[in-house]
Amino acid sequence: MRLSINVDHVATLRNARGEMIPDPVSLALMCEQAGADGIVVHLREDRRHIRDRDVILLRELVTTKLDLEMASTPEIVSIACQIIPDLATIVPERREELTTEGGMNVLDNISHLKDVIQELHKHRIEVSLFIEPDIEHINAASEVQSDFIEIHTGVYANAVSEEEQFDELENIRMAARHAKKLGMGVNAGHGLNYHNMKTFRAIEEIDEVSIGHAIIARAVFVGIHQAVREMIGLLQ
Repeated sequence: MRLSINVDHVATLRNARGEMIPDPVSLALMCEQAGADGIVVHLREDRRHIRDRDVILLRELVTTKLDLEMASTPEIVSIACQIIPDLATIVPERREELTTEGGMNVLDNISHLKDVIQELHKHRIEVSLFIEPDIEHINAASEVQSDFIEIHTGVYANAVSEEEQFDELENIRMAARHAKKLGMGVNAGHGLNYHNMKTFRAIEEIDEVSIGHAIIARAVFVGIHQAVREMIGLLQ
């Protein structure tokens, strides 16, 4: 599995005091130096953490892969088409949520998503849909011509019992396998950390994981280079 690191939480810390530090762009470059395969940022409509300036600088400076998480609104789609990230991951977005709480409903938004993905493809931007490990939604993602899916791993990460964790792991494995048969790449993320990754890494069909909070939290104690290297060691 490849590792992409979400640096949104660094922007949250910066914005808490209205300061210029810590700078998420600088931290993203440090993550690359430590061996990360990509950088992820979510440009929310309310700009609660990552801001337009951050995305512009990241596009200029990131040398691995820039994954822009985004709502499928006209404003954000327009920004993506100007920035040209390597991957645009379309996510559901509600202003009252602390973080993205689940996968998007592809089935009820097929026409809209077709139009959005077509516009992104015009600008040679690959597209991923953040969805639950559900076969029907994966089929719908293929129908709207998404290049990737990103499987929401929150249920797995929050499982209380080993049985619940195992069952969700199997759901994710079957979903990833099905997406691969349909010709899509498979990423995964939400709630993955240094503990639950030890089991999750066994799913060979997952191409890449997106991790933010766990790595940034670990970096508070050991520094970002060590935190990234520890996660890479787990994946390997």
